[in-house]
Amino acid sequence: MAVRAAFRKPLYQWNLMIRDSTNNGFFTETLNIHTSMVSHSAVHGNHFTYPLLLKACASLGSIIHGTMIHAHVLRLGLQHDLFVQTALVDMYAKCTYVDSARRMFDEMPQRSVVSWNAMISAYSRGSLIDAALSLLKDMWVLGFEPTSSTFVSILSGLDSDSFSFCWQGMSIHCCLIKLGLVYSEVTLANALMGMYARFSQMEEARKVFDLMDEKSIISWTTIIGGYVKVGYVVEAFNLFNQMQHQSTDIDFIVFLNLISGCIPVGDLLLASSVHAFVLKCGCDKEESIENLLITMHAKCGDLASARRIFDLIIKKTIFSWTSLIAGYAHSDHPLEALNLFRRLVRTDIRPDGPTEAIDLFRKMTTTEGITPDAVVYTSVLLACTHAGLVEDGLKYFRSMQKDFGITPTIEHYTCLVDLLGRVGRLELALDTIQGMPLEAQVQAWAPLLSACRIHGNVELGELAAIKLLELSPGSSGNYVLMANLYTSLGKWKEAHAMRKLIDGKGLVKECGWSQVEISGRFHTFAAGNQSHVQLANIYKMLEDLNFTLQEGSFAGQAVMVNNDL
Repeated sequence: MAVRAAFRKPLYQWNLMIRDSTNNGFFTETLNIHTSMVSHSAVHGNHFTYPLLLKACASLGSIIHGTMIHAHVLRLGLQHDLFVQTALVDMYAKCTYVDSARRMFDEMPQRSVVSWNAMISAYSRGSLIDAALSLLKDMWVLGFEPTSSTFVSILSGLDSDSFSFCWQGMSIHCCLIKLGLVYSEVTLANALMGMYARFSQMEEARKVFDLMDEKSIISWTTIIGGYVKVGYVVEAFNLFNQMQHQSTDIDFIVFLNLISGCIPVGDLLLASSVHAFVLKCGCDKEESIENLLITMHAKCGDLASARRIFDLIIKKTIFSWTSLIAGYAHSDHPLEALNLFRRLVRTDIRPDGPTEAIDLFRKMTTTEGITPDAVVYTSVLLACTHAGLVEDGLKYFRSMQKDFGITPTIEHYTCLVDLLGRVGRLELALDTIQGMPLEAQVQAWAPLLSACRIHGNVELGELAAIKLLELSPGSSGNYVLMANLYTSLGKWKEAHAMRKLIDGKGLVKECGWSQVEISGRFHTFAAGNQSHVQLANIYKMLEDLNFTLQEGSFAGQAVMVNNDL
């Protein structure tokens, strides 16, 4: 009787419990409270109860619970309440049922700004930007003034896959300037800056950042991440220094961006300074940062530091092992990579039993219960390629399928063909390619053709070239590879014919290019390209250098003549 009495609460008390649970983020508990309310006390909710319940369903992304709550709403006749209707639109939208959300929206006899925002947000999350913009126009025409949340939803949905979206984003930016919203609203300015950063328009993103009245940690993270994305690592570090001076709390995501920026640059001094900042801020124990630090030091050639970080990780994950194994493999330390992999999994044992025995073997042969994945096997095969260990490479290729059920990817097949080709096992490489899926063969014939050039096998090289041209006829690189094979054997006529085919088929040969870092900016130069903004100054400097060298050469000759006299 006491238990039953405990459930006999008036509706307002149930509403208070549901409100507190929802506001504190305990959404599953919210739904459990509602179940208890209906099951034990036969109390039904009202127009205060169901918006909270629908918010919980939306936050959990649970369409099952959402439709159940919708059924309660219909049974109680609350479907015409503005707050309930808005909550239903939001629930269906966040559960990715955009069509259902739109039906609910269209059935609303009256709407609020929140209703419009919920529907616009649904379209934006579904990348239906044209529909979102159309709804924004309708909203404005009908006299509902958009809020910052309206524009945040649309800006967040502008995807960098379509550059036309960038123009739409710029149009929204102009609109926001007219409304006087953009620089005073932190969330809105962050969304606008993030949009420009996704499109690599960092000059525009920086203008927004500099004009912001107030900056949050998200503001700093967004602008730093944007500069890292386009390769302006020094600008990212300068902003990081400003961020420190302004006593802004530093999020570990900032360090993820900075470390990611150091990896392609390969600057050990820069990498060491980032690591020092990470240690100073106490973020070095974050799992994602630990793994990126390993990769960063390995890419910079500091394998000793990468190994120290790895050894200090108490609970290693597959990403920790993969980061260091890949570091060794790519840094031309294949034997260290293979030794480390053998620590991860003992592949010298083979079970001869049923499926249960194989499953047990997989658990027994892994370190700390970690199972190797496809990514780590790519690095292992690469290490075997660099070390010329054909038998080991074949063993690992079979092991990943037999022992761990990993289906070979294009990268695995390509590494295997490259391994066999480098050591002259061309016939076996050919057999391997012919046993591959067709989509993998497109990339596997190229390393075989390169191997034929190294070992002077014209007949097999011609076969590889024919297959390449059948599978990828639009690639000029395949013609160049074959021309190089003929050139290496002194067959100049055949090489010339191959190069003429490039022009005859209207193909464009990929030009050679180089990259140089000057004052933290990376400048790319392509052969024959004259689009660099400082081209005139570059050629002037080259002329001055040539003149200086010629003068030095003549002076040296004069000294030699005088000595002879």
